[in-house]
Amino acid sequence: MATKEETDDQNPIVMAVHDHQPADNSDEHEHEQDHSQPLHFKTLLWNGGSAYDAWFNCASNQVAQVLLTLPYSFAQLGMVSGIILQVFYGILGSWTAYLISCLYIEYRSRKEKEENVNFKNHVIQWFEVLDGLLGPYWKAVGLAFNCTFLLFGCVIQLIACASNIYYINNNLDKRTWTYIFGACCATTVFIPSYHNYRIWSFLGLAMTTYTAWYMTIAAVIHGQVDGVTHSGPTKMVLYFTGATNILYTFGGHAITVEIMHAMWKPKKFKYIYLYATMYVFTLTIPSAAAVYWAFGDQLLTHANAFSLLPASGFRTAAIILMLIHQFITFGFACTPLYFVWEKVIGMHGTKSIFMRAVARLPVVIPIWFLAIIFPFFGPINSAVGALLVSFTVYIIPALAHMLTFRDASARKNAVEKPPFFLPSWTGMYAVNIFVVVWVLVVGFGFGGWASMTNFIKQVDTFGLFAKCYQCKPLSPHHH
Repeated sequence: MATKEETDDQNPIVMAVHDHQPADNSDEHEHEQDHSQPLHFKTLLWNGGSAYDAWFNCASNQVAQVLLTLPYSFAQLGMVSGIILQVFYGILGSWTAYLISCLYIEYRSRKEKEENVNFKNHVIQWFEVLDGLLGPYWKAVGLAFNCTFLLFGCVIQLIACASNIYYINNNLDKRTWTYIFGACCATTVFIPSYHNYRIWSFLGLAMTTYTAWYMTIAAVIHGQVDGVTHSGPTKMVLYFTGATNILYTFGGHAITVEIMHAMWKPKKFKYIYLYATMYVFTLTIPSAAAVYWAFGDQLLTHANAFSLLPASGFRTAAIILMLIHQFITFGFACTPLYFVWEKVIGMHGTKSIFMRAVARLPVVIPIWFLAIIFPFFGPINSAVGALLVSFTVYIIPALAHMLTFRDASARKNAVEKPPFFLPSWTGMYAVNIFVVVWVLVVGFGFGGWASMTNFIKQVDTFGLFAKCYQCKPLSPHHH
């Protein structure tokens, strides 16, 4: 065994792709592992597994293009509801991310008690956690929702890329830009796992931070447009579409298990998602509020905030940075799909990065195709939020947690006991039932009705395969 460890340690790629050690090793072990090898430039940028890496991964993944559609949601909801719902769904999202982390740790510790279980060449995924704790039906449901959600998450990134670049260069129509970005995003097949997003997550968050503050400052400097009106909320359909977009914003934790698995010490994950969300609030609330204050009801017909902010060097910089971040987010959302596909075709433990990259390519093709069929991303965000996010990251984790710990013995032997602010299991059950009911009724029920109504209206207005969605009235050169 030892010799195998030694040879693996010599190979930086193997180190990057595989986990170092079980979660419960002592601290001295962690330090040994950290310094067992001189710090190469590559290790610095490539092999991330610390709590900071996980924080950057979570924060950077949570908010990318959705930043641009939040002012549109505020126009649908009104300022007060907009701010309250952001905080509410942010906390709800952090809670269910915490539940997912508890279930992962429970599954992993049960597995590691069995004989011959080694996760060195295997990335644990959410559907496997469900399978291990609750059986094959749950596995199927988890797999279906997660994969569909992540697939559409990738589609949305591609559409948003085309939508954004159009504000810089409208010589090509948006559909052509979608072809180009599809090709660029296909290169994410070469990034083995979340260990290897260290530099990308850092850059992604820096870029989003710039964009958010650019939006805030540009809107304040621009001031309110003449005769600005803030009439939201006016229609039920719009209100629940907006609310569901916010549900979607804080539902970025479909990849929690894979991010945790890439940590050297997954037990440290518990509150990381909450800290990430706290930071994200400093980006989403000021920018959405400022842009809505400045442009009011005009946002109802402009799902992408860039379309209203005047052209300038700062705006161009924000668009370019957002594009790079969308590329990163595409990789984030696609990586679990790559893992699933590798497992299906039996390539998951393969050492060769090149072989795995080739094997992953078929995943990118349908995403590319869907982005060309449905070119409107504001309405898609809400539809995906209502129909997929609601189950994937809110309802299923809460139900799974309740079922896993329904027996007294399971509660007694739970690796993760209830948190300090809810010291009883009864309290946890109460919160979980609230999450399930609220998201089912408000998110899936009202939200699904509203966003599908809105979505169908967009298809009727623009048709599928639209060459250039929301282009005609506004050209960046005629402000």
